[in-house]
Amino acid sequence: MRDFVSFFVNGKQVNVSGAAVFKPLTEYLREDMRLVGTKVVCAEGDCGACTIFEGRLDSSQNKIDYKPINACIKYVMQMDGCHVVTVEGVSFEEPLNAVQKAMVDGHGAQCGFCTPGFIMAMSGLCEKALTCKTKIDSQSSKEALTGNLCRCTGYESIISSTCAINTAEYRPVATLYPDQNIVPALKKISGQQVEIKTEKYHTFLPTTVEELASIKEQNKGLRIISGGTDLGVVMNKMEWVPEITACTANLGNARSITEKDNKLIIGSNVTLAQVEEYLKDKCPEFSKLFELFGSPQIRYAGTLVGNIANASPIADTPPFLFVMDAQLELASKSKRRMVPITKFYKGYKDLDLNQDEVIAAVHLPLPGKDEIVRLYKVSRRIHLDISSFTAAFRLKINQDKIEQAAVALGGVGPVVIRATEVEKFLTGAPLNRETFKKAGEIAAANITPISDVRGSLDFRLRLSENIFQKLYFDLGKKELCR
Repeated sequence: MRDFVSFFVNGKQVNVSGAAVFKPLTEYLREDMRLVGTKVVCAEGDCGACTIFEGRLDSSQNKIDYKPINACIKYVMQMDGCHVVTVEGVSFEEPLNAVQKAMVDGHGAQCGFCTPGFIMAMSGLCEKALTCKTKIDSQSSKEALTGNLCRCTGYESIISSTCAINTAEYRPVATLYPDQNIVPALKKISGQQVEIKTEKYHTFLPTTVEELASIKEQNKGLRIISGGTDLGVVMNKMEWVPEITACTANLGNARSITEKDNKLIIGSNVTLAQVEEYLKDKCPEFSKLFELFGSPQIRYAGTLVGNIANASPIADTPPFLFVMDAQLELASKSKRRMVPITKFYKGYKDLDLNQDEVIAAVHLPLPGKDEIVRLYKVSRRIHLDISSFTAAFRLKINQDKIEQAAVALGGVGPVVIRATEVEKFLTGAPLNRETFKKAGEIAAANITPISDVRGSLDFRLRLSENIFQKLYFDLGKKELCR
């Protein structure tokens, strides 16, 4: 049992103990290590100025997989067993690397405050392009830089600079920091339990789901931190760190996706980006939703189980899980049980989860070849915004008749709901506009939305009606999820 957090920063191992463990990673990098290239602006994971690489052992345990994430909403205690690479660490052997040179030559930097974050996101795109053997173009550049904001240069020169990167000259992180120099240490670190206690705070880093469940059972009020994409924002903005926490960073047995009998088993530490990539061909409709969910930096950090456990009625992933009849595998230290996700939310932030249980995995059936899936998100901004309203549909249609229907709505009550009355009406109904108009009226009559900063009660009632007609017209385009 260790009483300190251990990780690498730009190729050098650091051990952190005491109060520093409970600092935001950006604060530790800037103040303790004097790596001030990592900037902090929003402190909520939106602007990307703090983008770094987080490198963790991949499934083979013999290679480090580097992904760009936002450092501002990560805390030091979450970094155990990883390799952090900052903007200072991507060009230490030469004046400028290929990414930085392209940015300078293309006049992509002005004040320079946002530039380090762009450099790291652009480097992440290079890493992906080299791994997948793809070319960098305008579209892939825009997708990679979705989570980065610039306030003075303007994006055209930055996009042009990204497209102009000479990937043949780009040196991947794995060549700057050879795996054989770091992997053995990371293996040793990630296989050890950690417990750190100060006068004010107490944190654990278990190595198995069973250990995590046991820790939760013994510590009432424990907050579990995985990606930290939601809790990290609360901790920053409210200047509040939970007294007792457990981090999932070292849950190596929970990072995999397996497939059996047309069903996925998604571990509790699987990131949203992993799910997105795995489903891009198997169910592109769900994979496409992640483009609206959050930036690449958020998707590489946040987990599917974290989105479920956060229990927000406007969370983006639960409606799809509802219509697919997903089940949650709940684990205690000695046993496991299955709960349909439709039964998991008993009320606002009230879960069917005992004190000695954690979510171990999501069991997700895949759509059948004859099923249509449609997902909708309404928010004030199209991209990277919290939802005002969500809807998910799974239909089976035979000629001009609806044989089966599953409907889920979010943002219309204290929890995401399965619209069972609508499902009953749609099953066996003719496939025409009048059917969907009536379905919307039934939906609106069976929900209890509230007015808040993201939308009024009347707005959400109207959305719940209109979304069915939008679905009808979308079906006419025959864009099927196969």
